[in-house]
Amino acid sequence: MQLPEDSVLLRIFLGESNRWKGKPLHEALVLRAREMHLAGATVLRGSLGFGATSRLHTAKVLRLSGDLPIVVEIVDTEEKVEAFLEACEGMVEDGLVTLERVRVLHYRARSGEARD
Repeated sequence: MQLPEDSVLLRIFLGESNRWKGKPLHEALVLRAREMHLAGATVLRGSLGFGATSRLHTAKVLRLSGDLPIVVEIVDTEEKVEAFLEACEGMVEDGLVTLERVRVLHYRARSGEARD
């Protein structure tokens, strides 16, 4: 798969306790992206953060939170990301969704690497 140099980066900020049909929302989003043949998705787990409610979410031992910050990142063409957003309408009930233009410099797998 090739990605054009001019692509977009979708970021979805949510909490790890967010759910969709009984499974973690970040997993559901990644699986939907894979089903739609997007170039890839990455889930990043934060150790500290806050959102619209200003409630602090932290992984500190004395202040355990069951809702650590999660960011799902997806890079692909604008058309494919827009179609993904339409397919995911209603899945992200709270959180932040951003979209920005990016310049893809490198996107490839090592030769001989197994591809799913």
